[in-house]
Amino acid sequence: MVITLLWLYIARNFAKIVGLESPEPLANLYTRSYFRATWVTTALDAGFWTAMKIRTEWLRDLASMVFTLYYLVAAEQADEKVRKVRGLLTVDHLRVSWHKSTTPYLSFLTRVLRPKLTRYPPRAIRIPRPASSSYKEPVNAWLYFDGPLSALKNHTRVVLDIPGGGFVAMTPRHHEDKLLGWAGKLEIPVLSLDYKKAPEYPYPHALNEAYDVYHSLVASRGRCIGLSGATTPRIIMTGDSAGGNIATGTVLTILQSASDVARRYPDQESLPIPEGLVLIYPSLDMNIGNWMSDEQMALIQDRRTRTRNRNILRRKSEDYYKLTPDTPHPSDDEDKTFSPTVAPVDDSIVTAADRSTAPLKPVTNAELDLVSPSTTLATQSTSLASSKPKPLKTRLAMSSMISYFNDRILTPEMMRAMIILYVGPHARPDFSTDYFLSPLLAPEALLAKFPKTCFLTGERDPLVDDTVIFAGRLRQAKHNLFIQRKELGLLKSKDTFDEREHVEVTLIPGISHGFLQFVSVFPEGWNHIFRVARWIEELFDNHSNNNKSEARGNSSGAMNDSTVENKHRVINGRHHRRMPTESSGDEDRPLEMSALLSSNSIGKPQQQKDVDSGGYGYFDRPPRRPPQQIPRLRRGGGGGVKRRPQGVNGHAREKSM
Repeated sequence: MVITLLWLYIARNFAKIVGLESPEPLANLYTRSYFRATWVTTALDAGFWTAMKIRTEWLRDLASMVFTLYYLVAAEQADEKVRKVRGLLTVDHLRVSWHKSTTPYLSFLTRVLRPKLTRYPPRAIRIPRPASSSYKEPVNAWLYFDGPLSALKNHTRVVLDIPGGGFVAMTPRHHEDKLLGWAGKLEIPVLSLDYKKAPEYPYPHALNEAYDVYHSLVASRGRCIGLSGATTPRIIMTGDSAGGNIATGTVLTILQSASDVARRYPDQESLPIPEGLVLIYPSLDMNIGNWMSDEQMALIQDRRTRTRNRNILRRKSEDYYKLTPDTPHPSDDEDKTFSPTVAPVDDSIVTAADRSTAPLKPVTNAELDLVSPSTTLATQSTSLASSKPKPLKTRLAMSSMISYFNDRILTPEMMRAMIILYVGPHARPDFSTDYFLSPLLAPEALLAKFPKTCFLTGERDPLVDDTVIFAGRLRQAKHNLFIQRKELGLLKSKDTFDEREHVEVTLIPGISHGFLQFVSVFPEGWNHIFRVARWIEELFDNHSNNNKSEARGNSSGAMNDSTVENKHRVINGRHHRRMPTESSGDEDRPLEMSALLSSNSIGKPQQQKDVDSGGYGYFDRPPRRPPQQIPRLRRGGGGGVKRRPQGVNGHAREKSM
């Protein structure tokens, strides 16, 4: 028996034993632990996809595990199965792959391998929409809180999480490792949205839901999830993968609505921004490109972040030198003199290299008359020297999506399918301007107002460029605002810009996408879950300290009147002013919360008008013009876009749909 098994092993692995096997490129791309985890996830995908056509549910679940055990042994067959399926992906394939963690057998194994983090299970709740929303159906969510419901009234801090899933799959129950870890570590409520998925609910439905939930949390002062309602809750937003896109878009929405007074009803204050934003391997650019632009490379090669981005820059160089191994490599000091400032391009200048392809225009007699006969040889030499081709500031570099096109977790075929499903069959967004769809395109005026943002991404992630470019744009916007305030005398001359007060980026070497999704087979993921928990705690603490210092500065008169007005909303934990006005019936009605509180326990309605940023229908058409020029729009009953009727004093009012 032993001899037979030994002979079978040698026959199957003969090339590997004698050293003739072709190298496995992905084995050297990842760390050993991450590659081992992807081996397990690949076998699971292959097993579940093989059994997905079985109609009987219990038999399908059992067959999925049997096929998975086979593919764990036959790894080559698993890779081939996954490769073929990803070439012809459907939404059913994506959902079967990403929903497998809640099947009976895998769910049991996950609970066994997961450490005991909380004593209380998650609760399913429904968040009512704000009275001004165009949508009326509540938003489903899961509340993770390690304590009895009666203890919620003692909390004023909330983590609002937008889970990922390619916009088409996954609920908070598929992200329970991180959510239970945060709830147990932080001991505060963690609210995770179960937003509706594409293609049944395409863009911007999920974005509308996230904005409405944030609006309800602020307007009800947390009563919609069981808080006391005594003060406005302090909120930090988080999002991973596609959820990072929606979380960032929600912050942009809040900032956009605050900057456009015409979108709000009379006598209403804008929504406060979250106290912090945590993005985990976010997808921020829907316009998948092959090549990096000079502006994007400038952000990556910034001398202040070159040390952190060193491995990413090296990888982009290797894309070329692996194809030409005999080509001499440049020295390590090649890019150290690079300036991150990108000079504007003058279209009137055509270099000698461009002249070879530029169309020739006939010269008229009038143009010849403009040439002075006294033109000297020196003048001609100077003109010729200025027309010499200028060296490029960066090498030709591929985007990370193309560099890691054969990633074992996220491939271009999957990204293409998710974007098509998310956008929907009837929408045609402008991928070059719609920054709610691609937050990477957000204008600097909005980025300068962002809260502190923390990023956590693997260096070998196909989406790593989204992280480093967006972080670079945030850093650049904050730095430009710092310089502007310094020139206006709002800051002391000795003050220095500290980027860690605004942006914090952690790139994990040797791993790719989705590492918080399978911590059962990738135990190192727990370290990153608790790292994010520390970030959240620090963001709350830093914001409290900043509020105290601002309050002291205001009391001493150190800030001018305009600065005091801009800071008024965040002093003493109050994000906006309350104006004593009569409330409508809809606003006075307590927000409903199933499985948490009855309407009698919420308390009497407040006689103060809650924050209301105006009607929704905000994303029915992507912004194509500057914010101050965008007309107020809403989706009509026939699916088209209609102008909202004018109300009293010229303010637009929106009817309930």
